Amino acid sequence: MSLKKDIVWRVAIIYLGMLLVGVLIFGRILYLQLVQGNKYSTLSAEQSLRDFTIQPNRGDILSADGRLLSSSVPYYEIHLDLNSNALDRNLFKRKLDSLSSCLSDLFKDKPAWQYKKELLDAYRKKSRYYLLKRNVTYRQMKELKKFPVLRRGRYKGGLIIIQTNKRILPQRELAARTIGYVTNDDRSNVVGIEGAYNRFLKGQTGVRLMQRLSGNVWMPLKDANEVEPKDGYDVVTTIDIDIQDVAENSLKQQLIRNNADHGVVILMEVKTGNIKAIANLERDKDGNYRELYNYAIGESIEPGSTFKLPVLVAGLEDGAFSINDTVDTDHGRIKFYDKVIKDTRPGGYGKITVKRVLEVSSNVGMSKLIMDHYADHPRDLIDRLYSMRLNKKLGIEIKGEGTPMIHYPGDKYWSGISLAMISHGYEVRMTPLQILAFYNAIANNGVMVKPRFVKELKYHGRVVKKYGTVVLNPSICSKETLEKAHEMLEGVVENGTAKNLRNKVYKIAGKTGTAQIANEKYGYHVNHKISYVASFVGYFPADDPKYSCIVVVSAPSNSVYYGNLVAGPVFREVADKVYASSLDMQRDYLAYAGHSHDAPYSKNGLLSEMKYVFNKLGISYLEDKKTEDKWGRASSRDSVVAVDPLKVTGFLVPNVRGMGLEDALFLLESDGLQVIADGWGTVKKQSVAPGTKAQPGMTIRLEMSLK
Repeated sequence: MSLKKDIVWRVAIIYLGMLLVGVLIFGRILYLQLVQGNKYSTLSAEQSLRDFTIQPNRGDILSADGRLLSSSVPYYEIHLDLNSNALDRNLFKRKLDSLSSCLSDLFKDKPAWQYKKELLDAYRKKSRYYLLKRNVTYRQMKELKKFPVLRRGRYKGGLIIIQTNKRILPQRELAARTIGYVTNDDRSNVVGIEGAYNRFLKGQTGVRLMQRLSGNVWMPLKDANEVEPKDGYDVVTTIDIDIQDVAENSLKQQLIRNNADHGVVILMEVKTGNIKAIANLERDKDGNYRELYNYAIGESIEPGSTFKLPVLVAGLEDGAFSINDTVDTDHGRIKFYDKVIKDTRPGGYGKITVKRVLEVSSNVGMSKLIMDHYADHPRDLIDRLYSMRLNKKLGIEIKGEGTPMIHYPGDKYWSGISLAMISHGYEVRMTPLQILAFYNAIANNGVMVKPRFVKELKYHGRVVKKYGTVVLNPSICSKETLEKAHEMLEGVVENGTAKNLRNKVYKIAGKTGTAQIANEKYGYHVNHKISYVASFVGYFPADDPKYSCIVVVSAPSNSVYYGNLVAGPVFREVADKVYASSLDMQRDYLAYAGHSHDAPYSKNGLLSEMKYVFNKLGISYLEDKKTEDKWGRASSRDSVVAVDPLKVTGFLVPNVRGMGLEDALFLLESDGLQVIADGWGTVKKQSVAPGTKAQPGMTIRLEMSLK
């Protein structure tokens, strides 16, 4: 074969081979396009397009007057794309020193040289998602946007800002356990109002179509199927922050004074059932008192002497006795089978009336009275107690309500001494809130109402739902029995165990309680010691009840454990605060209106300036030396001025009432608010309620004392 033919033959083979490969490639293209085109188009879209969930803004929890109790505050994660195509490399290197210095000055966590080193390392690694800082505040984020390089934005400056929301309690520990929380972990805990109203607070999520770009960056696309998120509702509670503050502080001081384990205070409006204050304080491992568990709602305990009233009401309603009948308490001791029941007074009270039995809280008198009339038919007493709804939960929305328990004749735990024990509050279990609901019904002309923690829901300031008063029992007993119950409870304060709560301004009606705490394993004696629960429950003003209140202090250990001495003072302090701030309750207000105090009047303002003036003028003043607050409010107390801390939180509108215009302007304008002042002198009113979220540019109008 000639050389020419050999070359032609080889070229032909190569040509045919290339033609065959081309035909195969073309065939494969046709196959992919026509046969599997839809499959790969869908797969490509799935990898580059994705629906992202858009989280709504969670609603706020507000006090009765609109101040924030719980809110979501925006925090930011700052990342840098140091491999962005639009990032000017020369500019970055030239401005790195000044950028590092700015970051160090803003966050104050690292020196500038360390920021420079870390940024340079990330730049050399071509990091596309370098984490610069977590938990950056809104103010810090706004400053960050002005820094060298970063001021050029997302693509030219590599700045990536991711917003996260953090739930905070602006009023710190106030009612923290009742406000509660919701966790998103595997256990998904729902606690307090946050948990009970989570379906309203959380809002509705939205959906947005996003496309993935190079560097795993996702960009939103316009899509007709996009669903916008809907913000959650704001929950307006019944809680009064000012009264809550008094309740917690008073309870805390009493717990410290008596070295107690934990304590509870609940204040409720008689007619509506609105909970105006609810405090639960427990000693932690460091010896500090904090809100760790909602004892008011969740702890079922033997109430002791506060249960004597329901038992007497049952007997009066059955006609078993009247309040003027007498019972012989002997020498203060009586034995039923192997159980000895004693009175606290040595030698007993002798022969006394039923009314006096409650006034002096005679255990012997109660047990003899009930055993004499119900020993042969105990079911009548228990059925009567059940008819008053004392064996049922209140059905409140907050989870964790303790189950009440009153033994019934014939059940597993009923014995020959059960009736005598129940008569003075043992072999019975109820929560503080359940006991309060009964006493509130006595104050409310026999109508038992459900305790209410939330009064309405709002959406962007508009009321969308109101919660009314729920009646649990329209009449727990007859009108005649109610009148006798009122008389007995007033007698407890006027002539009985709670005489230390008596005052000349308004009347209190209520009942003291002192009960031994039973240990499940060892009974009432542990290491030869007995622990007690001291309590006081009642209502005021006694002649026209507006509020009911219960105070429970568990395990006081300084040798004082009686309800009138341990729980009573807390009740009195809360009642005094409520009475002093409610002019409609002060029938003699006009008679006292003209009386002046010896201590001079002072405006609210900077604590340091107030104390400087008082010291210069030789004016006596009382202050909380442990407070770290810079601002204070002054009030006259007899011959001295009381200086209390005024809490100021950066992102909330402060309370400037009672301040001079200069201090008010400084505080409000520091939060970016626009201030309009009508007149001069002292701030009387402010158009935006204290505790409202401070929005930069918001206008607030101040009404001054002089015009």
